Amino acid sequence: MITYTLDMVQYDCPYIDVSDDFTSTFTGVHWDFDATREELESRVLVKATNREELHKSLQALCDHRKMSQYELLSVKSDRAILRNRVPETEAMKTIRSHGGYLTGPFEANNGSEVWNVGFDAAENAEEALSALEQNNEFAVESRDMISIDDFLDLVRNVGSAKQLLDSCRDLTAVERATMKQAYSRGYFRSPRDATLSTLADEFDVSCSAVSKNLRRGQDKLIGSAVEVFEDETE
Repeated sequence: MITYTLDMVQYDCPYIDVSDDFTSTFTGVHWDFDATREELESRVLVKATNREELHKSLQALCDHRKMSQYELLSVKSDRAILRNRVPETEAMKTIRSHGGYLTGPFEANNGSEVWNVGFDAAENAEEALSALEQNNEFAVESRDMISIDDFLDLVRNVGSAKQLLDSCRDLTAVERATMKQAYSRGYFRSPRDATLSTLADEFDVSCSAVSKNLRRGQDKLIGSAVEVFEDETE
């Protein structure tokens, strides 16, 4: 299996059109292609710079001529989740006609869209990319070969990856900022490039406050990592 990450500019995609007009990002978190209707149904996460920009983006997407179905599932501050149907684009049809398929989320931002696509054979991939060049603008961001062992590793470690991600999300805003600054300033290096005192000065708090936030952050992340190590050795 060969996977590509493509930065694609399509001229018949509503997500790209709206992202070019507004400061919003559209990420397809789940999708299903209806071959009978020749439409892609997606659950899409929309992120905007503020609440007003979000509502403008949603309205523009709802009114877009290429939007077959629009359903707003939830809204929170400057983010929303949609359930949409869009007709198959010319680029989508080209990928599918050469045996290609989506392998990961797609994201539209600033007038272009990042795709993750896969092919079972190298010749199919080469033919598809050649055909795409005729009516689309795109850049190949990455190209990888996926083996059976890679598939097995991915399946086995989905739970571990989610566990680590959940630990990151469990950090408070202060803990996250403290950990990030400590790492970037070299606090964890040996010898250290930063001390508790220098970090305290940057955050305008006491050394004990910085130490407490670092300990809490490390406990959450390292604890989760240790559990993953144990899972790997079982």
